[in-house]
Amino acid sequence: MKTKKIGSGRRLLCAGLLVTVAVGLGACGEKEKKSGQALASVNGEEITVLQLNEEMQRAGVQSEQQESARKQLLQSLVDRQLLMNEAAKDKVDRDPKVVQSIERAKALIVAQAYMQKRIGTPAKPTPAEVADYFDKHPEFFVRRKQIDMKELVIASNDMNDALKAAMDAAKSLDEVAAWLDAHKIKFGRTQLARSTADLPPELSSKLLAMPKGQLFIIREGQRSLLISIADIRDNPVTLEQATGQIEQFLFNKKNKEAADAELARLRAAAKIEYLDKTIAPGKGAAPAAAAAPAAAPAASASGSNEANERGVAGLK
Repeated sequence: MKTKKIGSGRRLLCAGLLVTVAVGLGACGEKEKKSGQALASVNGEEITVLQLNEEMQRAGVQSEQQESARKQLLQSLVDRQLLMNEAAKDKVDRDPKVVQSIERAKALIVAQAYMQKRIGTPAKPTPAEVADYFDKHPEFFVRRKQIDMKELVIASNDMNDALKAAMDAAKSLDEVAAWLDAHKIKFGRTQLARSTADLPPELSSKLLAMPKGQLFIIREGQRSLLISIADIRDNPVTLEQATGQIEQFLFNKKNKEAADAELARLRAAAKIEYLDKTIAPGKGAAPAAAAAPAAAPAASASGSNEANERGVAGLK
């Protein structure tokens, strides 16, 4: 699947305009004096150097792009102020849904700022820690395998017992494609490759146990995938190749463990009462463990009977 690459200028403009409008509405109607040198005025509301610098920092603008980015981001601030002014006139900031969204955004920002201040930045994993993880998980690295697959993509509404029977009788995905053509069912062809580092261990085990050419079905909402295993081959990586990936994984793991520990401390010190017992979490419930590192997002498992019909579920 090909994706279009959006230009950085347009992305900066859209992000600056849309992402922060909801939070900015909280200030509608207020006439606080803004600090910093004014760069523009929109119906009497100043836009300052400090505001622009904040946008530049959040956008992560590279030095060679700063001149053009400043103009684009300043225009996005002007557009945002225009929208805020009109929102104030229409009393949009008083709409219950808008107020709720603002409160949620504020709570997230404050909570994240507290957590960052409390736990700080974890130390970078040492070479010894990286090497230890590499040695303890050969399935992700030295014994990593790549699974090449071919797919036919159809609408889930076209999945029926006759098609399943055709797949059971077929010896190849091409035979299934011919059956679809004969029955005038539209489909698309795709190919994909996943390594055992990309997939949950249980799913990897199931796929590795399948013979070449095995057919199976995955349902993903409004589309269904008719998949054939084309090849399974060794695809090892060295410690040097995997170091950056392992460092990032261990860094994220340390950060998550520190955050979990702080939340556990706060829960233990607080008096928490769940008034609706039907949705109260069970006693001793623990946060989910960090996932294994992967070169691509791991596939999620599905519990549907349809997806499990051929013994495998959740492949994406």
